[in-house]
Amino acid sequence: MKLKPLYDRVVVKKIEVEQKTSGGIILPDTAKEESQIGEVIAVGEGKLLDNGEIRPLKVKVGDKVLFSKYAGNEIKLDGEELLVIREEDILAIVED
Repeated sequence: MKLKPLYDRVVVKKIEVEQKTSGGIILPDTAKEESQIGEVIAVGEGKLLDNGEIRPLKVKVGDKVLFSKYAGNEIKLDGEELLVIREEDILAIVED
């Protein structure tokens, strides 16, 4: 199934980051914090402005992004956990 978000919404797939303590101990799943980094899977056409114009989004499909901790709505699509968030909840684009 293909998902096309509306206006300024972005579909993000969380990227699980391996978490270690400073001593090198890998933390079990129950002690891990949820990842706030994800890959953009789909984007809407842009933000609808008050004058009726649409401003294109700054993020594009394939970007790695850092988003707010409690941003968006979690959905499950074809067995995959995704997050639908607004562009304003994206804090930064992660560059390698």
